[in-house]
Amino acid sequence: MTKNIKWWQKAVVYQVYPRSFQDANGDGIGDLQGIEQRLDYIEKLGADVIWLNPVYASPDKDNGYDISDYEDINAKFGTMADFDRLLSKAHTKGIKILMDLVVNHTSDQHQWFIESRSSKDNDKRDFYIWRDPVEGHEPNNWGSFFSGPAWKYDESTGQYYLHLFAEGQPDLNWANTKVRQSVFDMMNFWVDKGIDGFRMDVISLISKPDGLPDGDVPADGAYGNSDRAVANGPRVHDYLQEMRQKVLNRADMMTVGEASGVDISNAIKYADNNASELNMVFQFEHMGLDNNPNSALGKWYDKKVSLIDLKENLSKWQNKLAGKAWNSLYWDNHDQPRAVSRYGNDRPEYREVSAKMVATLLHFMQGTPYIYQGEEIGMTNAYNLKRSDFDDIEIKNAFEYLVDKDHLIDEETMLSYVHAKGRDNARTPMQWDETKNAGFTTSTPWLKLNDNYQEINVKQALSDSHSIFYYYQKLIQLRHEMPIITTGDYELLDSKDDQVYAYRRLGEGEQLLVINNFTDQKLTRQFDVPKQATVLISNYDDDQGELLRPYESKVYYF
Repeated sequence: MTKNIKWWQKAVVYQVYPRSFQDANGDGIGDLQGIEQRLDYIEKLGADVIWLNPVYASPDKDNGYDISDYEDINAKFGTMADFDRLLSKAHTKGIKILMDLVVNHTSDQHQWFIESRSSKDNDKRDFYIWRDPVEGHEPNNWGSFFSGPAWKYDESTGQYYLHLFAEGQPDLNWANTKVRQSVFDMMNFWVDKGIDGFRMDVISLISKPDGLPDGDVPADGAYGNSDRAVANGPRVHDYLQEMRQKVLNRADMMTVGEASGVDISNAIKYADNNASELNMVFQFEHMGLDNNPNSALGKWYDKKVSLIDLKENLSKWQNKLAGKAWNSLYWDNHDQPRAVSRYGNDRPEYREVSAKMVATLLHFMQGTPYIYQGEEIGMTNAYNLKRSDFDDIEIKNAFEYLVDKDHLIDEETMLSYVHAKGRDNARTPMQWDETKNAGFTTSTPWLKLNDNYQEINVKQALSDSHSIFYYYQKLIQLRHEMPIITTGDYELLDSKDDQVYAYRRLGEGEQLLVINNFTDQKLTRQFDVPKQATVLISNYDDDQGELLRPYESKVYYF
């Protein structure tokens, strides 16, 4: 297996959310020139790949995930010349660029949709999913992922169009061969520019079920579950195999598909080792373990995940994909809260040690790790943001529907849930230093800063040799140097321990023992550690054997 390792299996990806990374022109919004200015920082961390969230032309109803022109750059981020220079400079440093591909839907301001909605007989009408009203209402009961119905009535043509996300994000009709070819042509435009791969947004939703049947309505819910109705549809694998033939085989690229609703068997189809479709998928099972028990409230909740549930889930993916498909490894991203706040403890006395523990647990597993900007310095959830401060459409709609219209929850409780799970936790500007606006911008930032930036920032992290940053740097270095991290078998230890997550990685004649205390307590645990074992990495300076201090993490090699 060691001989057949692909570059993306040893790679570590650093995700950049351009709008919040670095503002170079002083308008309060991060941009491509800002990313270029910070390439040395990403190079210092040791990341191999930058995943860029969408930088295409967009009216920004969903922060760039509503694309109006796939072959142009959002003016807020710069120009195509800026992009070309960023790509070239990244490549000079040995850093690859992964583009975000958003092709389940476009913006309603995309030329395709403007033509599609102009009349029923326009040749682009069938580029999108239009249906007649059924008994005076929506064609089915599907709900939008962003709350409310998934259908919008169009007065001028008397039909509804499908939007699984915001009203301004109409779903493309992938059953139309012209749609698929148009998408593949667009992808080849970027391949020809020399990009290194694609992260594919909600790619598991592109094939809609025949007849568009109603979805299950949760108790207390107003709409059918469209995720269950649509995810992993009847022709999704056909479409991706066609994409492989017409685009992805043209270069040695990295592909990761965001696949909501995916299970093990589907993940193996998407990311099979035979490379007929994608290299790996983002699955969400571990992200849903701390959802609200009331399914009508979905993800909105503020209770910590059960460690036993987390172990069971991560171990299932480690073991059942082994030798068949490849895992992606992530705790957070632009759609998730901050890792240290969710899985660790962001109180000042525990933030650094628990951030390192959470990182250790993930980075010694099999798969390709993804680091979200700021994770490597232990940025936390933004508890200072109030309802009026939020920018995210998902959060705004959740307040509108769950609090104001449906009265499922009161505003104070909802705010607590948003502080725990809201997407804007990850989208507050990157904290570079302790100066005004954290060194992100010279003007008013597009989204309010987390108010702890004077204590938590890159400048502070780089000046402290024991910082979270240098710990991540070492984790990346170990992955690059030790094949066992990429190829070793995984074995969970003590599945019923609800305080410590320990596992082994097994190679030929060598082992790693990874021990993580998930609590703020001192614990005693016995593991079979041979005398000749060395401590590869730990978040404490000394090894006290069976004693595990709060959030202690250590990895033995023998």
